[in-house]
Amino acid sequence: MAHRHRRILLGVALAALLLIGLRLWPHASLRAAVSTSTAVYAKDGELLRLALAPDEQYRLWVPLSDIDPHLAQAVQLYEDRWFYWHPGVNPVALGRAVSSTYGGGTRLGASTITMQLARRLYGIQSQNVGGKLQQLGAALWLEARYSKREILEAYLNLAPYGGNIEGVAAASLIYFHKRAEHLTLPEILTLAVIPQNPSKRGGMSRLGGGLQQEKTRDQARKRLAEIWLDKHPEARRYKADLEARVPLYSTGSVPFLAPHVSDYLLRTKPAGEIWSSIDLPLQGTLERILGQFVANHRGVGVNNAAAMLIDRRSGEVRSVVGSANYFDPAIDGQVNGTQAKRSPGSTLKPFIYGLGLDQGLLHPMTILKDAPTTFGPFSPENFDGRFVGPIAAQDALVRSRNIPAVALASKLTQPSLYEFLQQAEVSRLASEKHYGLALALGGGELTMEELARLYLMLGSGGVLRPLHYDWQAPDVPQGHEEHKRLLSEEAAFITLQMLQTNPRPDTGEPGAPAIAWKTGTSWGFRDAWTAGVFGNYVLLVWVGNFDGSGNPAFVGVQTAAPLFFKIVDSMRAQRLDSGAVAQPVPANVKRVEVCRASGDLPNDLCTDRVQTWFIPGKSPIRISNLHRAVKIDSRTGLATCEDGPFTRTEVFEFWPTDMQRLFREAGMPRRQPPVQPDCGGQAMQQIKQQSMDDDGPSIISPNSGATYTMQLSKMTPIALRANATSAQDMLFWFANGGLIGKARAADSVGWLPGAPGRYQLRAIDQEGRADSREVEIEFVP
Repeated sequence: MAHRHRRILLGVALAALLLIGLRLWPHASLRAAVSTSTAVYAKDGELLRLALAPDEQYRLWVPLSDIDPHLAQAVQLYEDRWFYWHPGVNPVALGRAVSSTYGGGTRLGASTITMQLARRLYGIQSQNVGGKLQQLGAALWLEARYSKREILEAYLNLAPYGGNIEGVAAASLIYFHKRAEHLTLPEILTLAVIPQNPSKRGGMSRLGGGLQQEKTRDQARKRLAEIWLDKHPEARRYKADLEARVPLYSTGSVPFLAPHVSDYLLRTKPAGEIWSSIDLPLQGTLERILGQFVANHRGVGVNNAAAMLIDRRSGEVRSVVGSANYFDPAIDGQVNGTQAKRSPGSTLKPFIYGLGLDQGLLHPMTILKDAPTTFGPFSPENFDGRFVGPIAAQDALVRSRNIPAVALASKLTQPSLYEFLQQAEVSRLASEKHYGLALALGGGELTMEELARLYLMLGSGGVLRPLHYDWQAPDVPQGHEEHKRLLSEEAAFITLQMLQTNPRPDTGEPGAPAIAWKTGTSWGFRDAWTAGVFGNYVLLVWVGNFDGSGNPAFVGVQTAAPLFFKIVDSMRAQRLDSGAVAQPVPANVKRVEVCRASGDLPNDLCTDRVQTWFIPGKSPIRISNLHRAVKIDSRTGLATCEDGPFTRTEVFEFWPTDMQRLFREAGMPRRQPPVQPDCGGQAMQQIKQQSMDDDGPSIISPNSGATYTMQLSKMTPIALRANATSAQDMLFWFANGGLIGKARAADSVGWLPGAPGRYQLRAIDQEGRADSREVEIEFVP
C-alpha cells in the first residue's frame, strides 16, 4: 500500500513538474497568433476610425485590464461558470452533454471558454467526434501552457460577434461606439450573450440587427440578467434597465472622422490602438467652416482649401483638414494638402525680420527703404507695383512690402534665411544659389506642416519643437525630444508683437484679443496662405488647387485671411480658445522712445516720437540727425551764417537723395533745406558738421557681387549712382583706385570698363566718407 502511495505521489510530482516546465518553456503569446485591427481615437477617447485587420476582420486586441471586469464576469456566468476550476475541459458538463445528446434527449453543449478559444485559434471543425476530440486535446494543451488570465483575455478578444467582428473591443466600438471599459451593465450583458449564437444575435443589418435578431438577443440577455441578479441581488433595483431594449449600431455606421489625419496615423503608426491629439469639437469647426467657405466662393473658382490647428503649449495637432471634401474625387479630396510642398509666398517674411532683430540690423521702428532696387539679376517688385519710400520695419512687415524684405534678407549673415530653413529641417531644399534672394518672397517650397512648425517656433519663444499627432499624456516626460533654438526669445517675442499690429481685413483694426498673423500669395496666384498665432493656438489655412493651377482670386489677404478669421471667430464664439496664456515680456526686452521719422533715438529737434520694442546690446542705436536746425534770412529765404533781426531758425528734414526722389515721385515732396553756396564758412560749416554723423554716401547701383556681361559690339555704360545727404553733394567715383569721374548725388556717372575682370568701385564725398562695391565684368562677342 505504501509503495502504491509513493507511485501516486511520484506521478503527481512528475505531472506538476511537467506542467511547470510547459509554463516556463518559452512560447509565443496568444496575441501573436492573430493580426489586429487599428483603432484611432480622438483626444477624448471618441473613435475616429476602425480599420480592418489584414485578414479583413474587425479584431482589436486589448489587455484584460482594459476590459470592464463586469463584462468578463458576465461572459463566465453565461459561457463557463467553472472556468477557474477545470483544466480546460469540464468533465461533468461533458458527461451530461454526451448522455443527453446520444441518449435521445436535447442536444447540449459542453464547450468551455478554453475549448471555444482552441477552436478559433486552431480552426478546428468540432461538429463531429474526431473534431471534438481534437478540440478537447487542444484545450488541455492551452491550459498547460497559459494561465487562466491569458486564456480569458484571448477568448474575449477572439470571440465571434457576427459577420467579420471578433472580440469584445471591436464589438463594443461597432455596436455601441464605446470602448469596452465604458459600457453600461445592459450593454455588457448584451455583448456577453452574442458569441454563443453570433449569426442570430449579432447586429449586422443596416439598423444594427433585424427584428428576429433583436428578439433572439433580448431573450438571451434577459436570461443572463436573471443569472446576474441571482449572483448580485443588490442590483435588483436596476432590473427594469437590465430588461430594457438595448439598440445596436452596425458596421455601416462605424465612425469615419478626421479622415486625413486618420489616414496619416494608420500609415505611420503600428497596428492596435492609436490615441490621436485631435480635438473633435475643433476638428468639426474647421471642417464645417472650410466646407461652407468653399461652397460660398465657388463662383470665383475656389474649389479647395486646407487647414491645420496646433496647440502651441504642447505642439499637439488639434485639427487637420487636408482638403475641402475628402470624398470629392474632382478635387482629389483624399490628398492631404497639409503634406504637399507649396510656395509659401510672403509667410516667410516674419522670420527674415526675426533674424534681422537677432543680428542687430533693426528694431520695429527702424526705417527701411521701399524703393526700386536691383539685387544683381534680381529686381523684385511690390505686389501693388508701387513704392512707398521710407517705411518702419513693423509697417513693412505688416504691409508685406517686398523690397524691404529682400534688402533685409540680403544683409543677413549667420544664419541666412536659407540656413535658417535648413536648421528648421525643411526637407528637399535645393541649393542656396538656386533660390538666391527670391527665397525671401516664397521662391522655395514648404509643406503646411513645415510652415506650422516655424510659426509654432515663434509662439514657443524661438524654440523649434516637433508636432505631435498622437496625444501626449501630461505625466509622460518629454525630455527625450530635441528642442532647437532658431531665434532668441527676445526676437521671437518682438516678431509676434509686430505681427499683432496687422489689421483684420474686415474691420481694419488689429484683432482683439491679439492675433499675430501673416498672409502669403505665391507667384502665378497658385497658393493663398494665412498663418498666425492667437491664444493657445497656431492656425494655418491654404486656398488653392492641388494641380497647381492659378487663379487671380488666390490672394492671401483677399481669400485665405477671411477664412482664417472665420475660424478664429468661430472658435472664440464657442469658447474653444478659452484660458489663453498671456505672453510674458522677456527680461531683456525694453520699450524705448524713438523719432518716428528716422527710427533713431530722438534729438531735441524731433517732436514726433513713438515707443518701440528694443533689445539692449543688440538692437541698433544712434541719435537721430534727420532733423537739423538751419538759420534762415527772412528777407531772402536763404541759409545764412549771421545772427540778426532778420534771422530765424527753422528745422528741416535732411533726407538722402533717393528718398527725396521717391517723395517727389509719390507726389509728397519734402521741403528742401535751403542752400547758399556763397554763404561763407560758418553757416555751411555748421550744416556740414551736423552731417558728419551721417553714414556718408551709399551706393545703390551697381549691386555688390553682381556680374555684368557686356557685348563688345555694343558697349553700354554702367550707371553708377549713390545716395547722399543732399542732392547737391559732390561724389567722386573710382574703379580700382583710378578716377572715373564726379557728379552730384542727384546725378549718375556712366562707366565703360576698359577690360574684363573684378573691379572695386568707390564713391567718396567731400568729407572723405566712402562706400564701395565689388563687381565682375565679362566681355562677350
